[in-house]
Amino acid sequence: MNPLNEKYSFARLAALFGLLGPGLFGFVLASLTCAEYNFMRSLGWDPIRAPTLDWPSGLALGPFGRIMTVTFLFSGASLFVFAFGLRQKLPTRSCGIVLLALAGFAMMGLAFSTDPTLRTSPATWHGRLHDLSFVLLGITLMPGMLVLGATFRRDPRWTDLSAYSFATASLALPTFFIKGASFYVFLVAILIWYEVIAFRLWRLSNK
Repeated sequence: MNPLNEKYSFARLAALFGLLGPGLFGFVLASLTCAEYNFMRSLGWDPIRAPTLDWPSGLALGPFGRIMTVTFLFSGASLFVFAFGLRQKLPTRSCGIVLLALAGFAMMGLAFSTDPTLRTSPATWHGRLHDLSFVLLGITLMPGMLVLGATFRRDPRWTDLSAYSFATASLALPTFFIKGASFYVFLVAILIWYEVIAFRLWRLSNK
């Protein structure tokens, strides 16, 4: 196969992963939240008063927890692949790609089972790794979006998504750290941004 065709084929594959990853994650999150509603309430979670208490990570502890675990792994791997496919359609090298790939790696780390917040037993090793992965996700994903926003400015194919990337990161950054219903805003904003960038990559990789 022509090396150029191989390059474009990988970009298309990465775009496909980018389109599937956030959509699947959002669907599983919504479905499991409904299916495990009573279980999550038993952990102390409340969709309004305590929306981030063991959510969404606690879904992996419930009766259908393996689905959430596999989703963390698939979504993280999808983001990792997407990052390197995106690199092929950018005008210059960008550390935003490295940050995005690290975010995918961190998301895969969320597959380590979390520890319930309200517990009497000590923290487990897998619970600590889960928490560490969550922190790593926060310090790589949004900075990566900001760096990519600056990179998009250098290419007319991406320029219109530069301000959008800056705006999304600016909106999501505070909601990531604020415990409350605003976390829903963070989640939705990130998933939509991911889909938008993946759709642009898909269009460019098919030209």
